[in-house]
Amino acid sequence: MEYGLLGLIILIADIYALVKTWQSAASTGAKLLWTLLILVLPVLGFIIWLIAGPKGPDRVRP
Repeated sequence: MEYGLLGLIILIADIYALVKTWQSAASTGAKLLWTLLILVLPVLGFIIWLIAGPKGPDRVRP
């Protein structure tokens, strides 16, 4: 049961990373590379994405 719960948590984290990657302001090529990294290496790809992944759109402060 522990592995099933851990797998579910990893799946949710990876889906979150993929959604945030495709919503970012990065180029299409960068988005594709991040997507491949997250899908091929789910745990390590997510950790790398957290550290160095594309950030959200730049917001202009009033």
